[in-house]
Amino acid sequence: MGPPEQPPVARRTRRPPPPFRRVAVRRVEHRGARLVRVTLAGQELEGFVVDEPAASVRLLLPGPGSDDVVIPEWNGNEFLMPDGRRPVIRTLTPRRSDPEAHELDVEVVRHGSGMASRWAEAVGPGGRAAVSGPGRGYAPDPDASDFLLAGDETAIPAISQLLEALPQEASTHVHVEVASPDGEVPLPSRPGATVAWAELPAGGTPGDALVAALRDAALGPGTRVWAAGEAAAMQRIRRHLFEERGVPRRNTVVRGYWKAGRAGDGDGDA
Repeated sequence: MGPPEQPPVARRTRRPPPPFRRVAVRRVEHRGARLVRVTLAGQELEGFVVDEPAASVRLLLPGPGSDDVVIPEWNGNEFLMPDGRRPVIRTLTPRRSDPEAHELDVEVVRHGSGMASRWAEAVGPGGRAAVSGPGRGYAPDPDASDFLLAGDETAIPAISQLLEALPQEASTHVHVEVASPDGEVPLPSRPGATVAWAELPAGGTPGDALVAALRDAALGPGTRVWAAGEAAAMQRIRRHLFEERGVPRRNTVVRGYWKAGRAGDGDGDA
């Protein structure tokens, strides 16, 4: 008599994300040597509203060898193509949305290896894509008087939105890590804001310059911290904030946008 049969493990299902909306590229703008803004447009953006800054959207790109997108199906855990393959999807910040013009801007960091990076370099007006979202953003505390914003180049669009959305009377300190000096781009100006750019040292690990900057940053008892970037670097920042500095977790939002070494990452969630 053999061992008793184990009951089948129930597959974990997740709530379906918003459906994909087909769009086409309307404009492409190079904001600097490494950041590309792509304006997407289409009637299917009717009713697409982004209520919070630093939100997210899924961007569906054409598959290899194709100029158009095939809308994938949600299987309860992930999107899959009809033949079972995984689609090319990247998560980005919706930098600007215009419901009346049916437009949506996303920004992609160019670094030469990721699918989104190659797409942003090659695409022109009329290029096809699809978007799903928006995902959750950041609701700034209207009573907070001091904010610290930190991130790498993929966080520049979200940081730009936050500079426009934070309480006008609040003091704001920004730290951005760039891979090279040409990664710097103009950020929205606001009263009481300081911006510090930190270049990643040659041979350094993503996040080294950002972690060092935060170690030297002044944090008052009520400072609200928002940070985003490479996932392992964000874990280091969490440990520094919570374990070394004693910052209350309720005062922080720290998000991993991409993972170093993972194929296709590095251009996501810009």
